[in-house]
Amino acid sequence: MHGFDFAGKRILCASVSAISLSLSLPVCASMGNLGTTYGVMPTDVASAQALSMFNTQVSATYYNPAYLTKDPRGELTAGLLHAEQELRASGPNRDGDVVSSSPSQHVLIGMKTNLGSLTRFGHPLYLGFIAGVEKYGKEMLAFSSETSETGQFLQYGKEPLFLNLGGATRIWRGIDAGVSARITLEAEAELIATSNLAGDTEKEKLSVNAKPSLKSILSVNIDYADTFCPDQACFLDGWETAIAYRSKSTSSTSISSNVIVSQTIPDPGLSIAVSTIDSFQPETLSFGTQYRGDGWRIGGSIEQQKWSELESVFANDSVKDQQGVAAASRMKFDDILVPRLGGEYNLNENFAFQAGIAFEESPLKSDRNPEVNYLDTDKIVVGLGLSATYDRTRLLAYPVRFDIGYQYQQLQERDFTIVDFNGNEEAVTADGDIHVVSGSVTLKF
Repeated sequence: MHGFDFAGKRILCASVSAISLSLSLPVCASMGNLGTTYGVMPTDVASAQALSMFNTQVSATYYNPAYLTKDPRGELTAGLLHAEQELRASGPNRDGDVVSSSPSQHVLIGMKTNLGSLTRFGHPLYLGFIAGVEKYGKEMLAFSSETSETGQFLQYGKEPLFLNLGGATRIWRGIDAGVSARITLEAEAELIATSNLAGDTEKEKLSVNAKPSLKSILSVNIDYADTFCPDQACFLDGWETAIAYRSKSTSSTSISSNVIVSQTIPDPGLSIAVSTIDSFQPETLSFGTQYRGDGWRIGGSIEQQKWSELESVFANDSVKDQQGVAAASRMKFDDILVPRLGGEYNLNENFAFQAGIAFEESPLKSDRNPEVNYLDTDKIVVGLGLSATYDRTRLLAYPVRFDIGYQYQQLQERDFTIVDFNGNEEAVTADGDIHVVSGSVTLKF
């Protein structure tokens, strides 16, 4: 978009601003989502997602929908998540090193239930749903796509709408299968208007459409004791394994406008087309296992995340505009493996303590990507949490569960070269600290 004259730039600004206001899309969003960046529920946050594939709560719809079968009771959960970020890029010519300190604040609601009673077969069929909305419910869509002269972090900021719906059932003894859908939005906007050189428009016609995009999540869970030695004790007691697959997903916006400028650009006018993405969730294959003992459990998982697919996605992005960049200078991404390890210990019948650790390698291979100037580093993730069950409820049939989780992410130092719009280069060192606190209340029915 660098080839426009002054009038063209004014019209582009007016067009995109009008459409952005109509879509109510705030800035500072993230190339990630709540589930992959921090963890959905407090127990996921506390275990650094190491035990997420074996979480009986509604977050199973995202990590391992097959695990919805593990608790036959219905469940209603409400929660909050606050992530405080300080993302830095320090250099000798900079007055300050903080690139972003905007918090991510989510309100969460989830429910699961057994729909088996709807059929005559008597076979249990579990349905789960969970949603997370940014800024404590005030922002349904957090969307931003931009170039930057100072640097911007790839995976942090406000998180887009998190929405998952799934189901699960037992297919054989000890073997459960589940499927769910990750729901994102694809927005399209069109603006037709007449304008003067000051950018004031008239005779406007604006249309905005948003349609859901469904991306699949599939999983299988195996309880070895139930499968190979049911109704008797054996050395496989306590062992479980899960495999889950999540297809890639994005949140995207396409904007087209046609503007006639009085006495400057006659009919059919100036045509402007912008197509861009905000968030990207890579295709992910997860393998996890856990061992449950008497009052404790330990488990871990490893994820293969195919970030290399983001290169082809960015190739069609009008804002990042990688097609106009020399092949050697285009952004490059690696597929990565993310190991996680966590455990849980029951202090007594009412309290349980969780902890976890993970190492996440940066998928951003290139340390110089002109104008877009993405920053990303390896990170160490550590979590702690506590679950409390309140038994003596006077009105409710089942106990009430309270969860709180804390997570610290340390972004390791990494050197980048920032290239501004004029081609000037600056050497910076990126790092950061993220503190996450999450809490929830769960009612059984």
